[in-house]
Amino acid sequence: MIMPPAFSEKDTLYAIIETPRGSRNKYNYKKANDLFLLKKILPPGLCFPLDFGFIPQTEAEDGDPLDVLVFMEEPGFPGCLVECRVIGIITAEQKEKGKVIRNDRVLSVSVHSKQHENLKEISDVSQEFLDDIGRFFETYHHIEGSPWKVLEILNRENAIKLIKKNM
Repeated sequence: MIMPPAFSEKDTLYAIIETPRGSRNKYNYKKANDLFLLKKILPPGLCFPLDFGFIPQTEAEDGDPLDVLVFMEEPGFPGCLVECRVIGIITAEQKEKGKVIRNDRVLSVSVHSKQHENLKEISDVSQEFLDDIGRFFETYHHIEGSPWKVLEILNRENAIKLIKKNM
């Protein structure tokens, strides 16, 4: 797969979906063979709250591209390229192999979404839903044996700064 840039010419963000919203199957993109690998199946009752993927041409502290969550009406599919606008970021840290590293989640909205077109800034998302996202990833990483915790929830401007820092 030829990776697009992180940002389009219109200053929107590109996201590549790995795992669709509502899925218990966790997929990971494997650059070496240009395929999506089924990494695991989550336990009953645990599924992704939004489409989950990565921002191309970025690298986070864990060595992977920056993670992104996408609001849109219907779930995407592994490999789907979605043009989005950034609304914020959940900054987080994770303990992995005895080391504490950052493992943030950028929040974005598909530019084609009508249902979520009112989401322009992180403050437009209910605190309850943001807490649910945090609990999902805390539980998900607890199962993995790598504790994850929310540090801060930052606005669009700060999210874009962090994305550009990781390009």
